[in-house]
Amino acid sequence: MVRMLRCLATEELLRKKRVARRIGMLVLIYLGSVAVLPAAEPGVHFMHHGAMPPGAIGMEQLQRGGPLPGYFQPVEIKAPPGALISLATSGDFGAAQKVPLRVGFLIGQVYRLRVMNIPLALGMEVFPTIEVIDRIYPPPGEQRRFAIPIELTDEDLKLALGGKFVTRVIYLEDPNQALPTREDPQAQNWFEVGQGQDPLEMADALGRPVAILRLGARLPDEVRGPGPQFLFGCPPFETFEPPAAATPARAAFPEEPQP
Repeated sequence: MVRMLRCLATEELLRKKRVARRIGMLVLIYLGSVAVLPAAEPGVHFMHHGAMPPGAIGMEQLQRGGPLPGYFQPVEIKAPPGALISLATSGDFGAAQKVPLRVGFLIGQVYRLRVMNIPLALGMEVFPTIEVIDRIYPPPGEQRRFAIPIELTDEDLKLALGGKFVTRVIYLEDPNQALPTREDPQAQNWFEVGQGQDPLEMADALGRPVAILRLGARLPDEVRGPGPQFLFGCPPFETFEPPAAATPARAAFPEEPQP
């Protein structure tokens, strides 16, 4: 094999090009690392955070305009079997109703609930709040068919009865991040954020937050009863009929001719 001799000037030029290419790659990698660093720092949810008082986030959402003000978003409230729920209306709590309860809540308002007949805690009551901060966009004419599911679990009720404060952020899952698995339609998937993390910020990273459920140890005044501040002014709501159970499909066979 005949070895080609290279000019020293050409060899030096090639060496400089190789060095320049390496420096360029290092600079790109370094700049890329710098660009990623701010994203790793804790941020906020569009000037919102989960510790804001009830109603603050929803009111700011209404300032965006669009099809939000005056819209009654269907919500389906679930609780353990046997529990009863009553909504605040006309300065007091209304009649107790069975679960699941399907109602329409105004976006931006805060609704106070009364949960009674709790399994394994009979005689005790919990007074959570629900704040709808965004709406969903179902097909025309099917608004009542698609409701935001809000579930009061046994664990949440026990924590609230024990004096703990629980915040649940309900969000619409991002289809690009959803797991390709079949879910149980009777149960609501959930996970617990770590200590120091904002549940609203975490929900926004996974999808689009639409409602906030808060459960705590706050109780109405035993003598004067629930006041306007405790009931958040008793905003109006709509009551919907629960969805009818789907009729199982039946195979159709032609009738046999009578003899």
